[in-house]
Amino acid sequence: MSAPPCAALTGPGEVLARLRELHLRMLGGLREQLLRSSTEHLSAVTEVRGGDAIYRIDEKGEEILVAFCEEWAREAPFLLIAEGLGETGERTFPAGANPGAVRFRLIVDPIDGTRGLMYNKRSAWILSGAAPDRGSSTSLADIEVAVMTEVPTVRGRYADQLWAVRGKGARGITLDLAAAPTVEAGPARLTPSQAGDLRHGFASIAKFFPGGKELTARLEEALFAELLGPPVDGIPQVFDDEYISTGGQFYELMTGHDRFLADLRPLILPRACAGEAAARLCAHPYDLCTELIAREAGVIVTRPDGGPLDAPLSVHDSVAWVGYANETLRRQIQPVLQRLLREMDLL
Repeated sequence: MSAPPCAALTGPGEVLARLRELHLRMLGGLREQLLRSSTEHLSAVTEVRGGDAIYRIDEKGEEILVAFCEEWAREAPFLLIAEGLGETGERTFPAGANPGAVRFRLIVDPIDGTRGLMYNKRSAWILSGAAPDRGSSTSLADIEVAVMTEVPTVRGRYADQLWAVRGKGARGITLDLAAAPTVEAGPARLTPSQAGDLRHGFASIAKFFPGGKELTARLEEALFAELLGPPVDGIPQVFDDEYISTGGQFYELMTGHDRFLADLRPLILPRACAGEAAARLCAHPYDLCTELIAREAGVIVTRPDGGPLDAPLSVHDSVAWVGYANETLRRQIQPVLQRLLREMDLL
């Protein structure tokens, strides 16, 4: 039996409205912090948690999130999944509520793309997804409502907020942050590329950090060489622009900026970094909790083996994914990618 939709719990419209409100509060708080703090202050490491560094800028988002959840819990009990909630990454709201009686599970990444934002290089994203409670088996595939909101650098005037309810399509607005209070400047355009190949477009496989870069680059070179052949007159046929934010990568696919993206670190790092004592950073379910929006916008996101993207709602699991802007690109790229992964003993 399939999981009941959020409509059977609290209603998707109410969940969506509350999540959008949460995101606006977090956006306002983060924006204020960015405007009044130095890069040195924001980029200070305050803790190492869940295999990732926690920077000072991260703490503001977590503070607003917890305060908002305490308010929301007056309406219905729920379980929050996010970093900063202890070893389990889970907390029931209101405090002391029976975990077996929660109405839904909410997974949140207060800032996805911290590193780019704290240096004022590139927008980060607030990500959230709500799913009916199915206990510990609740997964990314159960998410029924998702919202993602852009947190631009201090030079940015506009920010996009995107959302989706399962089966209802993806929608979005552009916010004018220069207005007081913030106003809607118009609809956000969600139009994935309809290109039939990768020529003269952006595409890449994630290799954000040292460790696994050489193996990833070999895979990427082999993939593009087979798909495109040698460049004519040396003119580049595909461009690389790595966005250190999973939500940001989904956004690039949804808006037609990128045609193909993949994050294969859970496959590559065990091989490339075998024997190392320290675990390497990979994408986690909270980084991927807005995949529903990308899918409802027409983007195809899969596991490396081509199956539907899925993982438990947790702060610990590592997740590999592949994203295609359209079905034509998926049919063209996926067989070659999977064969190369098998030949390199990565799949």
